[in-house]
Amino acid sequence: MGNILTSSIGKKLIMSISGLFLILFLLIHLLANSAYLFGPEAFDAVIEFMGSPFIVIMVPMLAAGFAIHIAYAVYLTLYNMKARGNQRYEVSNKAQTDSWASRNMFVLGVIILGVLVFHLSHFWAKMQLPEFTGGHAENGNVLMEQTFGNIWITICYLIWFAALWFHLTHGFWSAFQTVGANNEKWLPRLKAVSYLYSTFIAVGFSIIAIFAYMKANGII
Repeated sequence: MGNILTSSIGKKLIMSISGLFLILFLLIHLLANSAYLFGPEAFDAVIEFMGSPFIVIMVPMLAAGFAIHIAYAVYLTLYNMKARGNQRYEVSNKAQTDSWASRNMFVLGVIILGVLVFHLSHFWAKMQLPEFTGGHAENGNVLMEQTFGNIWITICYLIWFAALWFHLTHGFWSAFQTVGANNEKWLPRLKAVSYLYSTFIAVGFSIIAIFAYMKANGII
């Protein structure tokens, strides 16, 4: 068992499973944040639920998922650069990785990670962290307007969502491929679903950000 987990194949499998976990989290996070579109009361209700003991317990698991995914991404990128040059993932033919996203997954990941830290400083550090340390959490609705009221911050987030879209379009089907769904019948279907899912996530978060910007600046 230990040899499997420390092997190259085992590391790819762990990265794929952690990636699928994060993909599911993105969907849940988007659905929760979409409450902001329905008014302050709806968003406050979601924020209150996110502060429940069950969700609080999930936070360390989520952090571990990110840490594992990032650590294995760095390892596999360095390993593949040394062993196979620009080829990032083991696939049955070169055409399956012949896309801009597949060739730049690590760069996209670095962009996503960088803005993620930026994002955590805007919300998690001002809402969940104070509760963990016995302080007072700031109002989520106010933070949304303060954050996205700045056009440059909003643009930064939109770039983040675009990078996330590119990362997901390859990462989604690649993760399923690694766990075994790699035959000619399922791969085209997974690629199609990956584009639909990635677009839903990126467009959904973008709509919320733009809505918050317009609301903060009195446009709506």
